[in-house]
Amino acid sequence: MKNKILSNFDEAVADVPDGSTVMFPGFGGVGLPRNLIAALHRQGAKNLTGVSNNAGALDDLVDVGTLVEAGQMSKMICAFTAATHPSRVTPFVRLYNNDEIEAELVPQGTLAERIRAAGAGIGGFYTPSSVGTELAEGKEHREINGRTYVLEHPLPADYAFIRAYKADTFGNLQFRLTQRNFNPIMAMAATITVVEVENDIVEVGEIEPDHIHLPGIYVNRIVRIPSDGI
Repeated sequence: MKNKILSNFDEAVADVPDGSTVMFPGFGGVGLPRNLIAALHRQGAKNLTGVSNNAGALDDLVDVGTLVEAGQMSKMICAFTAATHPSRVTPFVRLYNNDEIEAELVPQGTLAERIRAAGAGIGGFYTPSSVGTELAEGKEHREINGRTYVLEHPLPADYAFIRAYKADTFGNLQFRLTQRNFNPIMAMAATITVVEVENDIVEVGEIEPDHIHLPGIYVNRIVRIPSDGI
């Protein structure tokens, strides 16, 4: 069995090339792979396309906004592009208003389903979300049972950065709290999935089968978060 365990985060992201599409799960707290994001910031890859629920928060913690502010992102695909209050201008909003970064706004449920579709090998799906808005312009529409739907396509990525509660040596993962939102589907949608793990990495069989939320077949690299991690 191939060894998926790496010794540090810099090694885990060293080969991410310029121009990659990278997925970042979120919802704050334990859901964000902050250590991997910090490593990518140090690595310096540019012209990246980010897929995330939002484009970064206004605080001092490392998140996707760290990469946006550093000029490493050329485009963000997300469900929320602005802060919760108009007076709070995030780095993303500032750069977008200056035409320094592109944005693709996607309804949150559609974003999740596009990611899931990529992982499941689904070629497209119809949804009523965005019908009648600018987000649906130029897309195929179809009437189904008297209701109008718009065609959406899968959203794959080159890399997914994931945070998990537990992992074994094969990469079987257990999530907790907000890690259960985008982490599993993003891991399935990416060519290479890199995981930061909160607890010691155990041997195969030590995680109860009913507690495994993502099979290790979708995981390529695992790094244990050290005591000085974030």
